Amino acid sequence: MRITFLGTGTSQGVPVIGCECAVCISEDPRDNRLRTSAMVDVDGKTIVIDTGPDFRQQMLRARPYDIDAVIFTHEHKDHIAGLDDIRPFNYKHNKALDIYATYRVQEALKREFHYVFSEHTYPGIPEVKMHDIDPERPFLVQGIEIIPILVYHYKMPVLGFRIGNFAYITDANHIPEQALAQLRGLDALVVNALRRQVHISHFNLDQAVELALQIKPKNTYFTHISHLMGLHEVVSQELPDKVFLAYDMLSIEI
Repeated sequence: MRITFLGTGTSQGVPVIGCECAVCISEDPRDNRLRTSAMVDVDGKTIVIDTGPDFRQQMLRARPYDIDAVIFTHEHKDHIAGLDDIRPFNYKHNKALDIYATYRVQEALKREFHYVFSEHTYPGIPEVKMHDIDPERPFLVQGIEIIPILVYHYKMPVLGFRIGNFAYITDANHIPEQALAQLRGLDALVVNALRRQVHISHFNLDQAVELALQIKPKNTYFTHISHLMGLHEVVSQELPDKVFLAYDMLSIEI
């Protein structure tokens, strides 16, 4: 299994428009972060987690031959806004793209991309085949088992996903006991770590480190990172062994 971090930034991305802080003007490419998304290559299939506003740029950069499915964590704009840019895969492979989401996220997609789901469509729109995710049941994507992990983004339910010994959680600041039990025995955990200061709906750096030490995966990678976190090089030197800041286009093998 190979995981590629398509984007590791928070909702504004890094650099932030108009900001001249040390991170936003940094020449270290690891400090430039598109909105959070990941691509998982497993058993000959390619699965994308979330299609944010930078999805087109991410696909041009990663250059996958095809995408077999998109699975959505939740409906915030920075996680769904790029859905329209699946069209080249529709055209190239002459097929609709499988989309997996909870009912609530599906309703948001139908609002945002009403023309995709309208009774009267027109040529050239994205072609999707929608599949329901039951947060309490594993589901299959072309034979690959994916376990949804219910976490909370303040009061909003958000799904993380476990695929084999890899788990991905973004936009969370609370993980219930049942979900913690689903995160045992991991080779790699990806979890959001927004900044150093406490935040109402995201883990901050200390909380994310504490979570990694509690779950004890072989390796932990932080994503959904704000410019307020600090420089990648500086923060990386402060982290415990086997805990890392992810960065855009980092690729890991499990």
